Amino acid sequence: MPTHPRSDERNVLEPGCARCPALADSRTRISWGNGPSNADVMVVGEAPGAGDPDAETWKGGNHTGFAYTSRHSGRRIRALFDDLDYGDRTYYTNAVKCFPRGDGGSNREPTRAELENCRTHLEAEIEAVDPAVVVATGKHATRTVLAFEGRDLDGFLDAVLDPVDCPALGVRLLPILHPSYQEVWLSRLGYAPEEYREAIASHLP
Repeated sequence: MPTHPRSDERNVLEPGCARCPALADSRTRISWGNGPSNADVMVVGEAPGAGDPDAETWKGGNHTGFAYTSRHSGRRIRALFDDLDYGDRTYYTNAVKCFPRGDGGSNREPTRAELENCRTHLEAEIEAVDPAVVVATGKHATRTVLAFEGRDLDGFLDAVLDPVDCPALGVRLLPILHPSYQEVWLSRLGYAPEEYREAIASHLP
């Protein structure tokens, strides 16, 4: 079981941020980045999910105020980096810090404006933490990091585990599968779970 972040690990960049009115209305809490301020690895997701306010601990960033603290994706991605011996060397955040509520209360994709509004928060985190590697989980997070370089993403699956140097950010980007869809795509990429973990580890500092 991975460790839930401590209260002093929340990196609050703009308390009460209301840059995106729709997100301010839909969120319960802002889901801030968390982890050591000198982490070697930064994991970037797309945005917090709706979460589960009735969960004992892993309620999700929309309720805890910490990125990647849901029962499914949060625990899974943290367990992965714990298994790779990076548990205390990884910082977790999202491209968009607030839950984007869609129809029926589920997630929708953040709009271009919402991503742009939140991009300065992500840039501030990357500058402050100065990780060696930014691990982007899924196509939307990968596209967000590439945008700093003025690049677009053509075919996410082809980009998985293919590192990209990002000179504007001073980091190396490593796209990986989003934990929610890992089982669906691993076999299609030709990886067994252990092989996939080893491939990720081979690109970490």
